[in-house]
Amino acid sequence: MLKKHKQIKILLYLLDVLKLAATAFGGPQMHFTQFYKVFVLKRNHLTEEELKEMNSLCSMLPGPTSTQTITAIGYSIGGPVLAFITLAIWVLPASMLMLSFAILLSLLDITNPRLDFLKYLQPMAVGFIIYAAYQIKNLFVKRIHHWVLMLLSTVLAIVIETPLVFPLILLVGGFVSSQINKANYRDVKPIKNILWKNFFLFVGVFLFAAILGALTKNKAFLLFENTYRFGSIVFGGGHVLIPMMYNQFVEFKHYIEPNTFLAGVGILQATPGPVFSFSAYAGAMALNEWGIWGQVVGGVIGTVAIFLPGILLIFFVYPIWAQVKNYSPIKNAIEGINATSAGLVLASAYLLFKPIQVNEPNMLVLLGTLFLLLTSKIPSPLLVLICIAVGFVF
Repeated sequence: MLKKHKQIKILLYLLDVLKLAATAFGGPQMHFTQFYKVFVLKRNHLTEEELKEMNSLCSMLPGPTSTQTITAIGYSIGGPVLAFITLAIWVLPASMLMLSFAILLSLLDITNPRLDFLKYLQPMAVGFIIYAAYQIKNLFVKRIHHWVLMLLSTVLAIVIETPLVFPLILLVGGFVSSQINKANYRDVKPIKNILWKNFFLFVGVFLFAAILGALTKNKAFLLFENTYRFGSIVFGGGHVLIPMMYNQFVEFKHYIEPNTFLAGVGILQATPGPVFSFSAYAGAMALNEWGIWGQVVGGVIGTVAIFLPGILLIFFVYPIWAQVKNYSPIKNAIEGINATSAGLVLASAYLLFKPIQVNEPNMLVLLGTLFLLLTSKIPSPLLVLICIAVGFVF
């Protein structure tokens, strides 16, 4: 009887995950409130304090915060197996939608005049990115050195045009913050009973992908290596991932055209689930010249490579979370990483705006999107539909 009750509980939990995957819009901050309503208030799977601690843990790790949080919830309820099932149910709907959109755009050809109604998705996407920077600034920029790190990272990301600058800025931001806040390091206790196998797997995949890509120069392997690297170093959510991908795949390697990339960013705002699902779109577009099946391969590579590192880190850190959550050096470094992440998102707004033609309609769409996001509670999908409708009319 007890076993049957547990099975029903797990089935209801997985159905809730599926519902959230199909209806949860807005990124990690909005996802947290929906997790709270469903898993704490409705189902009582965990307490409010436990959910907050899980969210704090995932905010401290690189990777997709809301995906790691819901995977950690699955881990707490049913162990590693349920965690993997949770991950699959949460990730697949959004990734399949983004992959389908990439294939559709390729079949129709985004440069075709008949698709001209999608042109306002590009300035709209920049409006969303500026709003994301504003939100991240409010969350993470609290002290003077946070402001300094944010502004410096913005300038450096704009001036230094190389993909290496993004991870370096994040590392420097974490190091600087850890050195500024050293007053409480005396009472730091070492972390014990660490299970290293998942960490070694995380590093091993990273190194293997890098070596394989360098030796073969195969585009699919290079795509996996690049995307896995992004998933390993991105703090601050999908809106920090997008500028990294733009810098690497559009400006540096020319895998994707700017207008194609920005169209994907636009449609992402109307897609439920994790923001990191954009990687499925980017992967499909990167292998566009291989045909539809090449795009499917690219979408699968993008999805697996972007989510895998964050999940391996969750499996490594979650069992020792009780020790990690009070480890001062890590907490202090994360403050700096989050502040520099806000700067990278600001820089991304500028970088994504560069390929857009500066004219009155585009500026009205950009500023109108930003105004509505700041002053109203209009859902993101509705804003996207309004933007497409405006494209039809004009």
